[in-house]
Amino acid sequence: MNKFWVVLFHTYLSKLKTRTFIVSTVISLLLIYGVTNITNIIGFFNKNEAHKVAVLDESGGTFPLFAQSAKAIDKELKIENTAKTEKELNQLVLDEKYDGYLILKNDAEKLPTGTYKAASLADSAVAGTVEQALQQTRVAVGTQKLGVDQSQLAKLMQPVKMEKEALKKDAKSEEELNQARGLVYVMLFVIYMSVIMYASMIAMEVATEKSSRVMEILISSVSPVKQMFAKILGIGLLSITQFALILIVGYTSVQANFEKLKEMGGGFFSFSDIPPSTIIYCAIFFLLGYFLYATLAAFLGSLVSRIEDVQQMIAPMTFIIVAAFMIAMFGLGAPEAPFITVTSYIPFFTPMIMFLRVGMLNIPFWEVGISIALMIALIALLAYFGAKVYKGGVLMYGKSSSFKDVRKAMEISKNN
Repeated sequence: MNKFWVVLFHTYLSKLKTRTFIVSTVISLLLIYGVTNITNIIGFFNKNEAHKVAVLDESGGTFPLFAQSAKAIDKELKIENTAKTEKELNQLVLDEKYDGYLILKNDAEKLPTGTYKAASLADSAVAGTVEQALQQTRVAVGTQKLGVDQSQLAKLMQPVKMEKEALKKDAKSEEELNQARGLVYVMLFVIYMSVIMYASMIAMEVATEKSSRVMEILISSVSPVKQMFAKILGIGLLSITQFALILIVGYTSVQANFEKLKEMGGGFFSFSDIPPSTIIYCAIFFLLGYFLYATLAAFLGSLVSRIEDVQQMIAPMTFIIVAAFMIAMFGLGAPEAPFITVTSYIPFFTPMIMFLRVGMLNIPFWEVGISIALMIALIALLAYFGAKVYKGGVLMYGKSSSFKDVRKAMEISKNN
């Protein structure tokens, strides 16, 4: 058993010190920090940029109403009335004195219309504000002509507030669904990325040792089965280390910018009311998903002797993970769809799709229990089958990138 722990911690420490792990961790932390501080970053780069738009009023007095509408939409946007010619304004825009200019006119019905000109239309924010202000100006002028009271029109134009109420007693409210959707969305990415990254790392680790003939030395002192599970747990420990760092940085950064993120996300970042059971299920499905695909990756990696063949061998596994992720993305909008229900019981899809259902719906425990039992059974089967394939696969050398080699590996395993 001591040799098992030696292999486990050797795998963990050797990967922990690699440049790839350090760089990927730093990039992940910077990305998390950047996303959670996006409002501050945008504000920093825009703090010295006061957008200015000139208005050439050819409508005969519509400018004050337009400027008022634009100010109500964006207080930072500067609107200037001008008497300059279009040629002069073109040059001022090209010289970056203005972001653009609006030619304000009246159409055949004496209602405001306009033409907006800018050096480039890539920045749609300013153009969108101008267009929205022009639309409001047109409505205001039109209602004045029709004799409609402005206050009454404002009430009619207010967005309707429709309350939503579920009839099922155990159904979640809209606020609870928004919170659950946020957590599920984040965890789907975490499960997807971790399985892709660490399962591939296990397969690559086995193939690397085989290509360098280190495996021949290892199997003389440690059984192949112990090697396989030591590597799975060692890289699993590595993943916990990396995600612990990401969780600490992410949680700290979210708490520091919670109000801004909550306003921007509309409840997406409000995880405070998530039931503890959802968090527990999240951990369970994360671990089960990892062990399922890690076991599969370990014995697939044992079948190849060259690092170049690893990606080809594990490609079907990657396609399954991608398929599960795409189905889960669809399920975010329709978690009660029969297709989502059925696929949640397929063990290879369960970590993402059953967790999606658990997070967004109140489903009976027995349904979750069945899916977990099926996953554990498949993991045990893969572990048993994979250990035999691994035991024979580590002794196979030469070009090997076909699933036909599984039978060959099993035969070698029986003879040793």
